[in-house]
Amino acid sequence: MIHFVLHDAKDTVAVVVVEGVKSGDALTGWIMDEDRTIKIQAHQDIPIGHKIALQNMQTGDTVLKYGIDIGKVVAPIEVGQHAHVHNIKTKRW
Repeated sequence: MIHFVLHDAKDTVAVVVVEGVKSGDALTGWIMDEDRTIKIQAHQDIPIGHKIALQNMQTGDTVLKYGIDIGKVVAPIEVGQHAHVHNIKTKRW
């Protein structure tokens, strides 16, 4: 079962595509551009459609999704944590 998807292997976050992801769950992700899977463990509950961190990120780091810069980290994020508006902001403001 695929739990999250990402386009580019360099992405730092991926999108959860199933409901009910809970902290501690073993998850499988699909890297679309390479048609291969990766595995990580969820470290927080993550709603469907929200992002999961694929690597540890520090404040000020750039977040990549779909191979594109989508913003900056404003609070540290660890692999498997929920990545959303509480820890990522746009660089526009």
